[in-house]
Amino acid sequence: MIGSPFTSSPMQRSRRSPWTRRPCGVCTALLVAGIVVVGPTARAQDARDADRTLTLTLPEAVERAQRDGYRAQAARATRDAARQRDRAFVGQQRPQLALSGNLPVYNRSIIPVLQPDGSTIFRPQQQSEAALNLQVTQRIPGTGGDLFVSSALSRLDVSGDRTFRTWSSTPMLIGLRQDLFRPNRQRWDNREQSLRLEIAERAYQEALEDVAVQATNAFFDHYTAFVGLQNATTNVAVNDTLYTLNQGRFEVGRIGENDLLQSELALLRARNAVAAARLTHDRTLAALRLALGLPADVALRLDPPTTVPAVVIDTTRAVREALANRAVIAELDLGDVQAERRITEARLGNGPGASLQASIGFNQTGPEANAVYQDLRQAQRVALAVQVPVIQWGARSGEVEAARADRRGQEFRRSESRERTAQEAHFAALELELATRQLALAAKADTVGSRRFEVAKNRYVIGRIGMDNLYQAQTEKDAALQEWLRALRGYWVAYYTVRRVTMYDFARDVPVGR
Repeated sequence: MIGSPFTSSPMQRSRRSPWTRRPCGVCTALLVAGIVVVGPTARAQDARDADRTLTLTLPEAVERAQRDGYRAQAARATRDAARQRDRAFVGQQRPQLALSGNLPVYNRSIIPVLQPDGSTIFRPQQQSEAALNLQVTQRIPGTGGDLFVSSALSRLDVSGDRTFRTWSSTPMLIGLRQDLFRPNRQRWDNREQSLRLEIAERAYQEALEDVAVQATNAFFDHYTAFVGLQNATTNVAVNDTLYTLNQGRFEVGRIGENDLLQSELALLRARNAVAAARLTHDRTLAALRLALGLPADVALRLDPPTTVPAVVIDTTRAVREALANRAVIAELDLGDVQAERRITEARLGNGPGASLQASIGFNQTGPEANAVYQDLRQAQRVALAVQVPVIQWGARSGEVEAARADRRGQEFRRSESRERTAQEAHFAALELELATRQLALAAKADTVGSRRFEVAKNRYVIGRIGMDNLYQAQTEKDAALQEWLRALRGYWVAYYTVRRVTMYDFARDVPVGR
């Protein structure tokens, strides 16, 4: 059953958010007095601070981390590089126009010259050659060969015993280069490149989901630290009030010195806990800024989630989506293609083969540039080269068997990876279900713990319970609060983990990234 992400779960938090918790009853009078004295000034300062404060909910923090975080930007750069490589690959499949030439080639040397009587004499010679060639080439997808059309012009100057200048032109030449009985590398390259681009796109989305999990942890690290600092500050106020109360009771002989010392020790520990909580608060705030890509001068305030998406994920559906959307599955497909390619290349690359080159066009030569484009003569060329291995001593069969063994290994790796992916999705769905129940239980326990401590504090003030019972209630209240914070974090981490291992947004019922 898939629900809206804006639908409240039955396990909705029943107590107030810690940012809006009520102050203790003993401190209320002091708080009211402070507001009367500095109320207008404090409200004005709070208004100015609010204007400079960035308030973030968990989804907003995740979105900002996926947009501005360093890891997200690095993943985006990797994705863009893969797209540009694919663009370059596609461009190479289109007609290529190239201009090449020598401008010029100069050679001055003594060369052997064969004489009519069969003797050879050495004579000095100076030679200068210039050539330009304009060629359009196009790969043939079906065969893997190359089709080309070219036009060339060259000039040769010779000085020495014989001085002359000659021009040569090939106004148009159409040709073909084709391997026969050899693997079609272009076809394999096309299959691999399409999978590489798909892997890059999926890996980018998975990297963003990793960023979401990281941002969630950083969000709750700071939220927990904030609540811990707030709770520690409240405990100091409560223990300070109790210590003052116990001093009065000790002076009139209602409690012993041991109880007074225990109360003082509790106050000192509470103050030390505030210092530790403040350090944790500042450290987690810096880590959160880093995860979100926020500058240090931006004040930050978190608005914690009070509801959870009403999402129930069927494990079978989770497994199916993971096998359809994960990058590892596309990587397995690429591995299969590469294994088949190695077998084909081993079988055809070392066996009998041939290469065909054929061209037809026009050419001419003459003493002047204009003459070489008149009275054109036909130019034809055909070359068939044959390669037939005679003795290989088992080299070809050995390479073929090695490639087939690699393919069997790939099949085993594929089975293992698919099974691991399915297990990750299966147990991630179960963990989200368990985290939902734990969150409901922890919320109830936190509410009970807070109420029990209030009751114990009031009973202690009127002398109905002892100090040990009061501090036990305070300890259990703090433990219940921490347990609720862990459960809230655990739910949202489990929620984003399910998205990560399935690459499917079950709240919106669409694949991640769409």
